Amino acid sequence: MKALATFALALMAMLASAQEPSQEQEPPKNNEFALNAQLFTRGEWRDGGVAIENNMDDMRAFVQSRLRLTTSYRHKFIDAKVAIQHTGLWGQTGKGNFNLYEAWLRLQSKQGLFVKLGRQELVYDDQRIIGNDDWTMAAQSHDMLKLGLDNPLHKLHLIVAYNQNPTQGGTFYSNGAEPYKNMQTLWYHYAAPRFPFEGSLLAMNVGTQHGDESKYDTQYQQLVGAYIKFSPGRWLIEGSYYRQMGHEENALPIHAWMASVKVSNTISKQWQAYAGYDILSGDDNFFVPPKGAIGMAQKKEVRGFNLLFGSHHQFYGAMDFFYLKAYYGGNTPGLQNLYGGVTWAPINPLKFNAAYHYFATHVRVEGYSHSLGHELELTAAYTPLPSLKISASYTFMRGTDTMEALKRSDENRRLHWAWLSVSYTPQFVKTRW
Repeated sequence: MKALATFALALMAMLASAQEPSQEQEPPKNNEFALNAQLFTRGEWRDGGVAIENNMDDMRAFVQSRLRLTTSYRHKFIDAKVAIQHTGLWGQTGKGNFNLYEAWLRLQSKQGLFVKLGRQELVYDDQRIIGNDDWTMAAQSHDMLKLGLDNPLHKLHLIVAYNQNPTQGGTFYSNGAEPYKNMQTLWYHYAAPRFPFEGSLLAMNVGTQHGDESKYDTQYQQLVGAYIKFSPGRWLIEGSYYRQMGHEENALPIHAWMASVKVSNTISKQWQAYAGYDILSGDDNFFVPPKGAIGMAQKKEVRGFNLLFGSHHQFYGAMDFFYLKAYYGGNTPGLQNLYGGVTWAPINPLKFNAAYHYFATHVRVEGYSHSLGHELELTAAYTPLPSLKISASYTFMRGTDTMEALKRSDENRRLHWAWLSVSYTPQFVKTRW
């Protein structure tokens, strides 16, 4: 028995020694480099929805594309990223636009404190106020300094931006890459432990300039608000409220606001349903100038909500018909957006979505009803690879007399829009040493 025990102990010792490395452990790989790309092409066809000039055809078809090359480097507490992109319309004069989309350096401590400096994307909450607007080919990035703290429960970010063009003489800013002279933003996010709740607070101060190099001034507008997300079980409830104040670039006082709520339910692995409501304030005493008029109205304050730097396409109807296109009169009647939809994923790489929107103005338009019309959206997406996505969509909108008057075109009664896109995001290189 003693011999058997001795043999067992010896065997265990041999196995333990066999598991030990025969050579010294490799040093940690602290450096990481990656080279990625995005090739994005979208063809669109539109019939209606564009103001007709000089009897030109209202039907339009075109193809847009974006090529983005991104390099990233990481070493212990240092991150750096550079992204260049080319965007353009097939066949356009000048062969499109080439620009530096991102170029930043980030330093971070083990405690979660960080500094991020340079040109960078900003994506916060649901992107309603601050987003990268990736639907547009050029997308959206900012030159700025970001300081903050990130940990599992709390995130606090301070953003500071200052723009100048050109560098010599004075501080007047015009015809630059950004619509603002300077910006300061404070964002706080809280994620509750062991409870499906998240919430954010946002405060912004944005300075815009009016005048010319000989005489100009800077006006500041402020935005404050909150975003919440509650996800018990199969439900997801989102809500937001924002208020704007201060002065716009012409020194008119601002008193504007918006609110939104969205409820989603995951019915099964294949089905999801959602519904929501957005309301954005509009300018008081909105009117439609008669045809032939210049189309400007004097006002003493601004009550139309400004969406600032959000990713607008995903919120107010796929046609982007309201807040990306100006109204006659220089003002906005605001917007009410009541919507609902379903998503169906019959198999893993394939997904369909159907959505309905009812649009109305927020304020009364003199001589017209609030109703703007109805919109139906059908979308399909096929993702055979994580890096490859093929999408297609068709949207139909039936406008009202109010819509026709606001957009000054008989063709705005019936609008059709369809698109097909291909997005491929390969990773060419990823190495560690």
